[in-house]
Amino acid sequence: MLAGAASAPAVIVPHGVTAWDWIHGGVTLAVTILLSQLVRRGVRRFGPRDATDRVVVRVIERIISYTVVIIGCVYTLAALRVEIGPLLGALGIGGIALAFAMQDTLQNLVAGIILQARRPFRRGDQVQIDKFEGVIEDVDLRNVSLVTFDGLNVFIPNKTVLENPIVNYTRTPTRRTQLQVGVAYGTDLARAQQVLLDAVGRTPGIEETPVPAAWVYEFAESAITFVVLFWHAVNRASVWQVRSDVATRIKAALDEAGIEVPFPQRSVWVTSDARELDGNGADPSDPDQGGDGSRGGNGSEEGRKAMSI
Repeated sequence: MLAGAASAPAVIVPHGVTAWDWIHGGVTLAVTILLSQLVRRGVRRFGPRDATDRVVVRVIERIISYTVVIIGCVYTLAALRVEIGPLLGALGIGGIALAFAMQDTLQNLVAGIILQARRPFRRGDQVQIDKFEGVIEDVDLRNVSLVTFDGLNVFIPNKTVLENPIVNYTRTPTRRTQLQVGVAYGTDLARAQQVLLDAVGRTPGIEETPVPAAWVYEFAESAITFVVLFWHAVNRASVWQVRSDVATRIKAALDEAGIEVPFPQRSVWVTSDARELDGNGADPSDPDQGGDGSRGGNGSEEGRKAMSI
């Protein structure tokens, strides 16, 4: 008897549901749907107006709305005398299978909520995410929309954004750039340093604080290298514009000061032991061939030539 009772299927929907039960359940469901809509409108109305913050508002209103609907459905099933326990067990098994099937989607959803809570960037910020650089266009529960500086629209999954370093260029007003300049060996380094600083200081777009700097960096093969450091606005256009202006003014200032900017050089010495032949094919250095035994040059340096490349 006990084994037979244990193996009997659970009754989820009992018999004897009256018309009043159906009315009660329908009214409960209708009130639930109406209440969920009112909650969504209320959250939307009193939420922030910023475009980026509205994404957070949408997440909050959806969570609250779904919670209200779930609670209302439970009360509706209770009004219809439905056994909730076995039904929740079946839904739990199905939920686990669905969670495995939608694992990537759920990870992006959770990552999107975390990004909205942490707020590492806002719409319009210039950022670098993984290997992409550009301007944030939109953030939703699945992707981050990025417009690169080449004009391409890139959608990066929230999970990828959360797992990689995020560089936000907009968070700081200024940015430092460095430029390497080589001067010839024998140059007065103190004078060259002052020429570099004067040229950078006269360039438009350079920040006065922190002040520009020029330091001797290394003794390279063909030049002594300076590193010029200067600060400017953080936006991408300023990076290229200011760097180009600084390079142009430095070249003009060095030319005016008579300081050489050398190019790479190599000296190659070629030694040959081939003897010069006269017009008749005789070696003028050999008396047996009609030569006078004399050779041009100065001994071992005769066949040596210097070439600069």
